[in-house]
Amino acid sequence: MKTIILAGGFGTRLAEETELRPKPMVEIGDKPILWHIMRSYASHGFREFVVALGYKGEYIKRFFWDYYNLSRDLTVDLGTGRVEQRGGIAEDWKVHLCNTGLNTMTGGRIWRVRDLVRGERFMLTYGDGVTDANIADIVEFHKRHGKIATVLAVRPPSRFGGLEFDGDLVSNFIEKPQIGEGWINGGFMVFEPAVLEYLVDDTTKLEQDVLETLAAKRQLAAYRHTGFWQCMDTLRDKHVLEQLWREGRAPWMP
Repeated sequence: MKTIILAGGFGTRLAEETELRPKPMVEIGDKPILWHIMRSYASHGFREFVVALGYKGEYIKRFFWDYYNLSRDLTVDLGTGRVEQRGGIAEDWKVHLCNTGLNTMTGGRIWRVRDLVRGERFMLTYGDGVTDANIADIVEFHKRHGKIATVLAVRPPSRFGGLEFDGDLVSNFIEKPQIGEGWINGGFMVFEPAVLEYLVDDTTKLEQDVLETLAAKRQLAAYRHTGFWQCMDTLRDKHVLEQLWREGRAPWMP
């Protein structure tokens, strides 16, 4: 199965980091969050990706162009220009890097790469979120329910500590709990080929035009996940992920 990664947005809420590079290239540790997402998928056996590019897409192309060579030892014969590559570690991924337009909407980006997934089940995610959910389990859940689409449903972490009361006394303090009510789309999705019928052109919005329609037709299933999930929507989110990585507590890594 291929995984489409939407990596073309402007990332305006993370403007401190995205003025010079696209949001999926903002680094957690010494690797862009896009690499972390792909590593997570690959750990569950899904190693072919379609990256839908837009804003500063050349930055992402350059990363993958260089990645293979820079992860290996090189011998350069300056007299002949011959280059030999040896050793090193490179992931066994196949990555399709596709320009999908600067102002194209989310559904429109899928529409632009439809020929790469036509006639087959595929997955999709955004280029700014990580989770410890078992992606293979999500796919099996999707198959069992037989719907056109499945989304990972999560409860986002609260920005503040939670209080529980016993009269006027605090009986329990919960540091940044999951929100007790309300599930949101965590951005990890599985689609049947029929979803392409709901895409029209560059203006199609995945959320409003496709997912809302599928929900109304009872063709949208939800895999509820109560474990770790975190998007990188703001600079604060980036710092949360960075701290987890530095402390060796990154739940999304295999």
